[in-house]
Amino acid sequence: MYRAVMSLLCCFHLTYRIAEPLEYHRSFLKENCRPDGRGLSEFRTTTLNVGSISTADGSALVKIGNTTIICGIKAELANPTAEAPGKGYIVPNVDLPPLCSSRFRPGPPGEQAQAASQFIADVIESSEVIKAEDLCVDRGKLCWVLYCDIMCLDYDGNILDACIIALLAALKNTQLPEVTVNKETCSPEVNLEKRQRLHIHKHPASASFCVFDDSILIVDPTAEEESLSTAHLTVVTDEGGRLCSVHKPGGTSLSGQKLQECINRATARQREIHKLIDKVLDSVKTMK
Repeated sequence: MYRAVMSLLCCFHLTYRIAEPLEYHRSFLKENCRPDGRGLSEFRTTTLNVGSISTADGSALVKIGNTTIICGIKAELANPTAEAPGKGYIVPNVDLPPLCSSRFRPGPPGEQAQAASQFIADVIESSEVIKAEDLCVDRGKLCWVLYCDIMCLDYDGNILDACIIALLAALKNTQLPEVTVNKETCSPEVNLEKRQRLHIHKHPASASFCVFDDSILIVDPTAEEESLSTAHLTVVTDEGGRLCSVHKPGGTSLSGQKLQECINRATARQREIHKLIDKVLDSVKTMK
């Protein structure tokens, strides 16, 4: 009898969730919780693995709940641009393939993937995670280009937070070979036996939020929560508490008080992510 009642209750909840998804979520939000059991300001479990791609110069795999992102970094030598002869450059690209979710279709990058790539590029520049001058090998002649390929393997919301974690961890895992320029031939000579890590100047991390009914804030939204919300917001801060970026693609407006709440939560999240990355990297060093 008990099993039959529980089975009926489960069927009722499933039907209610499918037929009235917004009302279903509201029934939880009014109790200050969510369907997956989290509080409104609680992140899903975040896990990290570095060095996942042996053919890359640096890589990392991140999971936030079911959302899974992998980042691989390939470094290539190139000529610096005429406008910045003493700088190298970083080229991020976010890929949302059909394999990660049925919402994405084969073909050229969609609007969400392009927006995510631009967001990551803006964060790299505004946070100064790496200074472009550090990628210069020979001024006006030779520099490093870091191609950062970020791919979503499983999409369940909040890919921007996962992309930034994966990118930062992959950059900290990257080792570039020693390069010298032959004075006689003016050609680069690469020593693959001698490698050095990138100099990471800042450690940006983000916290993403969704707004329900123009006033209720939830952090780390799932794909379902994103689809039902009235606004999205991502706040990026560094270890000094500096605000690096605020990304809000339309939607309902937020009060100054709500925005400050988001910044405070993002600052706390940055400390959590910084500690996680350092812990994982230290464990990898210990194993070697």
